[in-house]
Amino acid sequence: MTEGNHVDPLLSALRDDNESLRNHAASRLGEAGSEAIPKLINMFLEDDCVVREAATSALVQIGESAVDPLIEALKDDEEWSVREQAATALGKLRAIKSVEPLVYALRHDKDGGVRTAAIWALERIGHPDAVPALVDALMDATLREDAARVLKKLGDSRATDALVEGLGASNWIVRRHAAEALGKIGDPRSLDPLIHALADEDWLVRRNAAESLARFKDSRAIDPLVPLLEDENEMVRDTAEGALASLGWTPGSSRS
Repeated sequence: MTEGNHVDPLLSALRDDNESLRNHAASRLGEAGSEAIPKLINMFLEDDCVVREAATSALVQIGESAVDPLIEALKDDEEWSVREQAATALGKLRAIKSVEPLVYALRHDKDGGVRTAAIWALERIGHPDAVPALVDALMDATLREDAARVLKKLGDSRATDALVEGLGASNWIVRRHAAEALGKIGDPRSLDPLIHALADEDWLVRRNAAESLARFKDSRAIDPLVPLLEDENEMVRDTAEGALASLGWTPGSSRS
């Protein structure tokens, strides 16, 4: 256990320009336990992001005993930078009990940086209780790219309808994530929208849609996939070829 009179010098060392010294201080503070937690959270107010990250690293090394104070900071602190960094730290700690307060922050925090940090944290934790809030976040222009990415990783069927809508989004990044996510989920309702996405102007949307359609093992995808063998993008052509092979198509054959 680190002696109490050693905590303040270690906190000061987190501000040092030397990365090795910062890492050593963070590791030593990680041994200090609950004594260091309030002061480390207070360092989230520092202007230097390197210092904030060093404080976060120390809190993560402290572990479970830091979770409740971080949740309190996320919920109640008046400074957005503290709430944002608290969300980031909770994501790195991956405590299930932090899912609910992170979801609340995603839905209700007034600061966009905090909401984005909450999405990032929920991605790290990977708990299905986050899905409804992430689906709602697809409607927010500032969050939809991140929300689509996390929903893709979670692969939860409750997101199907929202992701189908995402295939028609003006944001190509959302369309890319949606096309990939729907293949992972495998809900039959997304078959026709994915076929339609084969004509998307963005090559990676076309590629992801082709790859997803291969997962369905549905022969209705064969005829729409064939034209992609002549796509201008080599990766799209290769993916279409693989998808068609997985569906039992050979050159000169027709849909069964």
